Amino acid sequence: MQSNACFLLACILITHSFLIVPVWAKPEAIKTLELGSSAPDFSLAGVDGKDHSLNDFSKSRVLVIVFTCNHCPDARAARGKVISLHKDYGDKGVAVIAISGNDDKALRLDELGYSVYGDSLEDMKNVAMEENYDFPYLYDGSTQQTTKDYGAVATPHVFVFDAQRQLRYTGRIDDARRSPKNIGTPYVRQAIDAILSAKEPETAITRPFGCSTKWSWKRDDVTKDNAKWASLPVTLVDLDGKLAKSLAANDTQKLRLINFWSTTCSPCIAELPDLVETYRRFQNRPFELVSISIDPIEDKNRALKVLIEHQAALAARTAASLKKENRKSNNYIFSGSNLDELADTIAPKWDGALPYSVLVAPGGKIIWQHSGRINAVELRRTMVDYLDNPSKY
Repeated sequence: MQSNACFLLACILITHSFLIVPVWAKPEAIKTLELGSSAPDFSLAGVDGKDHSLNDFSKSRVLVIVFTCNHCPDARAARGKVISLHKDYGDKGVAVIAISGNDDKALRLDELGYSVYGDSLEDMKNVAMEENYDFPYLYDGSTQQTTKDYGAVATPHVFVFDAQRQLRYTGRIDDARRSPKNIGTPYVRQAIDAILSAKEPETAITRPFGCSTKWSWKRDDVTKDNAKWASLPVTLVDLDGKLAKSLAANDTQKLRLINFWSTTCSPCIAELPDLVETYRRFQNRPFELVSISIDPIEDKNRALKVLIEHQAALAARTAASLKKENRKSNNYIFSGSNLDELADTIAPKWDGALPYSVLVAPGGKIIWQHSGRINAVELRRTMVDYLDNPSKY
């Protein structure tokens, strides 16, 4: 009797496990909506806390749907253009809506190196608020069904429909790609103007160059990447005065984030995940994280253990650059006896309180510094601004 019950329980568990196999387990063929097709219906949550459907825009003479996201540099560059479309054509009966079809859990951290935010609904709300979006910004990342129905393969990917909701244009905004300026042919504007004038768009299809849609089946890539980082070695080496001067001078082309910490400092330990995540986000850009423990040198193993627990390893690009600089690690423990010398060398304004962080630009100029636990968003905002526009600094 007991064995039968166990067998029945096993069957239930097996059946249940099959039922919860996610729909994103295998890649699917995505086909972009063909010209003349009707706009597929949808019901999606917006950053305004409301659900929006196709019928909400039934009175508009033209409907422009922009599949976009937060993190992609092409999508970021297009934000102002989408805002301008809404502003310039709103009183002409043209509705503009934006949809993010990315599964935010299908993004590796190194794919976020051009953005302050990821692609979650909460992050979308932050972007919409900061950019003053006054048009719907909708989230389709949970099921991605709408994104599949339209066949949006990149960000941004634009679909322009007429009053009967027949597709009249699909593709890119213009030829600018990652430039916020209007460059080349303004395909979307031409399509809108043509439809409003009861004409055929001169160009009806273009390629939507941009970051690929982050389909849910790409979550496997994230799992593999996390496993890779968990397996990488973490090192900790002694830091003397000479090496400290070299770090402060930053005779490289990299933006260098230097963080002073200690194993006995709770805020230091609490911010380590944000620091490591920030490094992994920006690992493929000219950026590196340098940690400096000011624990007593006899506590070196204790400091190393904490760094290992937080996977403070080196990315391949950073490891290659360290080799050229004849350095062995980006994790250090101060081996000198006078901490004033360390502070005066790297961060003269540091009052000694932990944690303390500084962003050092190439050439040694400190462009940002912070006492206490970092605000990861504000730190990344400064980093993105510098890496995108170093001449400003």
